[in-house]
Amino acid sequence: MSQQERKRRPEKDEDLPSSEVTEGTERAPHRAMFRAMGYDDEDLSSPMVGVANPAADITPCNVHLDDLAASAYDGIDDAGGMPIEFGTITISDAISMGTEGMKASLISREIIADSVELVSFGERMDGLVTIGGCDKNMPGMMMAAIRTDLPSVFLYGGSIMPGEHDGREITVQNVFEGVGSVATGDMSEDELDEMERNACPGAGSCGGMFTANTMSSIAEALGFSPLGAASPPAEHEERYEEAERAGRLAVEVVNERRRPSDFLSKESFENAIALQVAIGGSTNAVLHLLALAAEAGIDLDIEEFNEISKRTPKIADLQPGGTRVMNDLHEVGGVPVVLKELHDAGLLHGDALTVTGNTIAEELEAADPPAIADLDADFLYTIDEPKNEQGAIRILSGNLAPDGAVIKITGHDHLYHEGPVRVFEREENAMQYVQEEGVEAGDVIVIRNEGPQGGPGMREMLGVTSAAAGQGHAEDVALVTDGRFSGATRGFSIGHVAPEAFAGGPIAALEDGDVITIDIDELELSVDLTDEEIEDRLEDHDPEPNYESGVLAKYHRDFGSASNGAVTNPGAKWD
Repeated sequence: MSQQERKRRPEKDEDLPSSEVTEGTERAPHRAMFRAMGYDDEDLSSPMVGVANPAADITPCNVHLDDLAASAYDGIDDAGGMPIEFGTITISDAISMGTEGMKASLISREIIADSVELVSFGERMDGLVTIGGCDKNMPGMMMAAIRTDLPSVFLYGGSIMPGEHDGREITVQNVFEGVGSVATGDMSEDELDEMERNACPGAGSCGGMFTANTMSSIAEALGFSPLGAASPPAEHEERYEEAERAGRLAVEVVNERRRPSDFLSKESFENAIALQVAIGGSTNAVLHLLALAAEAGIDLDIEEFNEISKRTPKIADLQPGGTRVMNDLHEVGGVPVVLKELHDAGLLHGDALTVTGNTIAEELEAADPPAIADLDADFLYTIDEPKNEQGAIRILSGNLAPDGAVIKITGHDHLYHEGPVRVFEREENAMQYVQEEGVEAGDVIVIRNEGPQGGPGMREMLGVTSAAAGQGHAEDVALVTDGRFSGATRGFSIGHVAPEAFAGGPIAALEDGDVITIDIDELELSVDLTDEEIEDRLEDHDPEPNYESGVLAKYHRDFGSASNGAVTNPGAKWD
């Protein structure tokens, strides 16, 4: 074919970032690189949509994400986009739980955000489908979308199906609690072994309303995902349909230039909190929503969780407080069922925009989910007859936590606790104490130096809380830490104490025998010390970091306070 006969390659819109690497004579070498990967003229003239994929064989949450990414890829291609898949990391929270490796979990949120931002920036992406499986994938991916402000759709990998043991459904939470039951002799090692072999039957994120399912549900309320996207299980055909839908929607939002900054607002964050407290979502969502708001430059104070929880009843009873899992919610209509109940009661900002370009009220009208009152679902409650009159999240403060601490009311928790403390400087020592000596009713176990800087990384401590719960002390033993608790934690567990011990917070002044008061009704977390006594004890407080080099040393330096989301982005608005 002669040069005159050659069809001129179509050009794309000049305002798309990818035109910088695909358009013009001087970009012939760049196009040659794309052609090496099989892209043709039609691709090069189309919007370039990145598929950020944290697939890995290190966790069931992410083991299937390559297949899901392929469906999103097809959706982009079918809609006339140029899909480009790239990878990033993940850390398995459940597998690293109770080990030094758990310090990597929160750091992975930052690395995921950094890496997706970096690839999108460096390769001049026009838009994104960001995929999340394990807990920190979700906020990390949404943080990246906010930073780049590229038209983006969030896609969840889906929840694992429950396992079965002794005629009842179980999840990994039951296995963690079984460890404590074995320590007290209430369960045999053989039964624990049987539970271990049946709790996790396949791919997907932990099944209860733990952190992954909480954050995927919140993605709907924030507007990052279309309604109904959070609940289809990981291995169901509907999950792959959601992936294709995300790919098609991603091309639409690029063509419409619909960015996160166009739909994220203070109202969307208030909607997300309302959903979190109504479903009994993970305390980790407090940290992540604060971080997302900081990235978006939206003022969100930790005390606002109390305000919203006070006016928003808890209307879903899912694990860890209840017995039902995400698939049970999916079978009756998914997250939109809860959002509809909140919206109809005036507890949701219906005019908040979503990634679709419509308001959440318009999306709910189009989805037309059933009303809770019309369902035969014993784990869902109406606003008029809720499970609890207030939402599940409380922010406590007092002389032990001047900048706040977080607790989730999971079930029939008692609301007042007072007792002497037993102080541990790291999680392993506390776990050894619980397993070998056993806890007693009234104990207050304090685990410090596990904060964002002090750990670093705010380890989750499901092992300790589950061991106590497995010994029958979910309601009468308090655990307090400047670290975090897993979304699967239940009982009197208070985390995110700020300021943290490393930064000289009052928790660093505690000594064995000090009496702590926890009053949920009064939102109080205090110790029987005067301000002067706390100051005197902290006078010589000058701890050394646990790591002098490498990635943990870097994030020890960079992490901010948990009360502001523990962000590391120097441009994030946290004041």
